[in-house]
Amino acid sequence: MTEHGVVLGARGSIALEEIEVGAPGPGEVLVRIEATGVCHSDLHVIEEDGWGHPYPVLLGHEGAGTVEALGDGVQGLAEGDRVVLAWKTACGVCSTCARGAPRQCKRPPAAAGRLLRSDGEVLTPVLRSGTFATQTVVPARAAVRVPRELPVEQACLIGCAVATGVMSVLETAKVWPGARVAVIGCGAVGLSAIQGARIAGASEIRAIDLDQRKLATATQFGATHTEPGPVDFVFDVVGRRSTFEQGISLLASGGTFVLVGLSPGGETVELELPKLFAKRTQILVSHGGDHLPHEDFPRLAAWALDGTLDLAGMVTRTAPLDEWSEAFDAMKDGSVIRTVLSP
Repeated sequence: MTEHGVVLGARGSIALEEIEVGAPGPGEVLVRIEATGVCHSDLHVIEEDGWGHPYPVLLGHEGAGTVEALGDGVQGLAEGDRVVLAWKTACGVCSTCARGAPRQCKRPPAAAGRLLRSDGEVLTPVLRSGTFATQTVVPARAAVRVPRELPVEQACLIGCAVATGVMSVLETAKVWPGARVAVIGCGAVGLSAIQGARIAGASEIRAIDLDQRKLATATQFGATHTEPGPVDFVFDVVGRRSTFEQGISLLASGGTFVLVGLSPGGETVELELPKLFAKRTQILVSHGGDHLPHEDFPRLAAWALDGTLDLAGMVTRTAPLDEWSEAFDAMKDGSVIRTVLSP
């Protein structure tokens, strides 16, 4: 079978190409991608000159599918398993993992050299995943088994948007019951943060966005207000100077600001340190919600199955892989929560 993937070239060209997918090496698995969400992080890779990924780049990082082959030494997975792919997992040996903080792992493992262009040129998969493709190869620890009862187009969202938003609330910030929360930016990650705040038992959940359509949607996912107000936690899913400054201004004394969104290169902000000191403001950075896939993905999947998490409502449309360009356009104009491509 000929495999295909959406490839970003060195001069910004993007095309659906034939690719070659090698056999998995020791500790790796080959996965047939069945669904992949179109996430803003891939647009960030395109707009930020590869975002540190050597060219050519195989796009996509929010994927789910079926294990088709196992490398030597793989345990705990079998051919035919439905898995969600994790773009960030723990290596187990770096200094952070060694001190018992795997959620802050500095060297997430990757499967290198398994994905090639048809001419043999090595592809760099976005965030070690490369899910805008019919197949990909990842470390076995980056493939987390989930129940087949969860529709695959919903399951794939757990890999990035849902884990990032929900776990930013539950893990990065550790929002307490009764807290007041604001979420700036109500796309897929923001709506996941809103759901995380609801799960945490927040008493107020303020959705903030310039797009009135997104504010209306946010109330369906748990937002209690659609205007700014004083809060204990702010989650900035946009990552711009204006949203950072707005978020800091909303914090009550002792409040916590959490930067979740990816900022463009060169974005800066100015802070009045005496005000931060006087208000005892805490500033945190969420790296994908600091999620730990093997702990968090099964829990998120269980919540989706029992109705605690609404994933079905986040899938606005599905499309074949060759409609990747239209999917990016829909994301940029705000007309979808998530487009899921079905390679």
